[in-house]
Amino acid sequence: MDVKTSTDAPVTVLSDSESWDLLGSVSLGRLVTTVNGWTEIFPVNFVVQKNTVLFRTAEGTKLLTTALNEYVVFEADDHNLAEGWSVVVRGKARLLATSTEIAEARRASLYPWIATQKERFVRITPQTVTGRRFVFGPEPDATGLSS
Repeated sequence: MDVKTSTDAPVTVLSDSESWDLLGSVSLGRLVTTVNGWTEIFPVNFVVQKNTVLFRTAEGTKLLTTALNEYVVFEADDHNLAEGWSVVVRGKARLLATSTEIAEARRASLYPWIATQKERFVRITPQTVTGRRFVFGPEPDATGLSS
């Protein structure tokens, strides 16, 4: 698939600023980690705080795989009938431990979606952020023209 930069192109590359704005507009994403050679994907509710991704979790597989994998991938997306977008953050995940870090995380007003205790905060500091916007439409024929 060719990525073009015009606004009517089926796929456009988003700037870092556009990517962060879109990430901040949704609250559900996917954390991707690996453990024992298996890729694990966890849906998480999150917030953007100072160009990082912040989520809460409880003790368990998600926290363990995040701790075992210094590098993680995070993805969020959204769509409507006409277009969609996807942003991927590759970076370092770190369990917040100091009272200062936790106090700053609490100021983000990130609350669990389900009635469970999620006392651990994890922050993903990006190394790369890539975003794409997709304009939906008919599939082009072999000549590149829409049917």
